Amino acid sequence: MRQALSEFYNMIIAEKGASVRTADAYIHDIEDFSETLKINDYHQITPQKISDFMSYLSQQGFAPKTQARKLSAIREFCKFLFSEQLISQNPAADIDSPKQKKLLPKFLNESEMDSLIDQAKSAQDICHRRIAAMLILMYHCGLRVSELVAMPINNINFNKKQITVLGKGAKERLLPVSDYALEELEDYLTFRQCFFKDKSNKWLFPSLTAKEGHITRDSFYKHLKELAPQAGISPSRITPHVLRHSFATQLLRHDADLRSVQKMLGHESITTTEIYTHIITDELIETVQKLHPLSRKKI
Repeated sequence: MRQALSEFYNMIIAEKGASVRTADAYIHDIEDFSETLKINDYHQITPQKISDFMSYLSQQGFAPKTQARKLSAIREFCKFLFSEQLISQNPAADIDSPKQKKLLPKFLNESEMDSLIDQAKSAQDICHRRIAAMLILMYHCGLRVSELVAMPINNINFNKKQITVLGKGAKERLLPVSDYALEELEDYLTFRQCFFKDKSNKWLFPSLTAKEGHITRDSFYKHLKELAPQAGISPSRITPHVLRHSFATQLLRHDADLRSVQKMLGHESITTTEIYTHIITDELIETVQKLHPLSRKKI
């Protein structure tokens, strides 16, 4: 079992382009499954045991999203075992995912985003000015936080006004960058050297302390939480992913087509992008119900 897990771990990093963080999470979920069901060998994995594990998770009160994540890890492992001919049948092939309630993504409106950026830019220290540059780049390009913090400086092309983004599964996409965002980045680059000792540091947003060599996701998240109340926004409403949601929502509000938004976000399927149209629809319904003169008539 241990050897198979090790080979699976190497495969999803090398062939599927998964990050170490994602690979570690997969292994943790598979080990949780095997320890709970007392599985010592992958030949002991059966459809019934997977179903028993899903029932156990439900009885223990795990959220449907967590259950689905753990099942996804088990499925990928079983698919790997089957493809490597270590097992003759895939025991996870017919296991249904737990039903999840679709939640609309949270986002900030345009004035709130402006306030957040203005608050970061108004501070005189270089740390806040760096966060302002990160905020602007993330909001203007709809980046994932992992794509933002680990972006090499050479991925910015000032002449062509575009950036190269390495997304999930090591897939690259080219994104346009606004003049405003490029101007802010150029200003940031005048003091970027303050954040690294080694002149060969390749990251756009380097760090003096992080072992990765660049600012971490957690550090960026912490800065956002500190900025939010100063901009009149509840810290509970903001995460790095909320900025990405805000980007997509504002584009669709201003009549961008769904396919273009899908490409910019790097979504594999357009159905993932379609959730943002529900935000627009719900807001439109609310507006009509609130403002249309017939809505104020008594029945």
